[in-house]
Amino acid sequence: MSNKHKIIFDTDPGVDDTIAIYAALRSPQIEIVGFTTIFGNVDVDLATVNALRILEIAGRTDIPVVKGAKNPLAGTYSGPVPFVHGDNGQGNIALAPPVTTAKEGTAAQFIIDQVMKNSGEIVLVAVGPLTNLALALRLQPDI
Repeated sequence: MSNKHKIIFDTDPGVDDTIAIYAALRSPQIEIVGFTTIFGNVDVDLATVNALRILEIAGRTDIPVVKGAKNPLAGTYSGPVPFVHGDNGQGNIALAPPVTTAKEGTAAQFIIDQVMKNSGEIVLVAVGPLTNLALALRLQPDI
């Protein structure tokens, strides 16, 4: 077993999550096995774009990004918080569109697959709404 903690970073990348992501990427104790995105600071489509951009800027396009839930389990997404993180979730800094794309599939299934493949080794770092985790638990309560 590796000395590194294997994590899945479940995120709605605003400025705060971006700082946490860069810290995790630089940590010698952490191995990020993937990013899953979620609505929150921005909608899930923009959260996915932001996660891809962050990894491109960091030179870590080897880490997969998987798009997650668009809405909470009950109701619909109530909208972004541009007054906190800007319209783009990144403080309105003009950033080029990512050249990489998200991995096919759902965040919930990615979480399940990684947990089952790495039994007892995955830590889910969920810094946004917990909907992806809830959906994964619905599909595979054993995780």
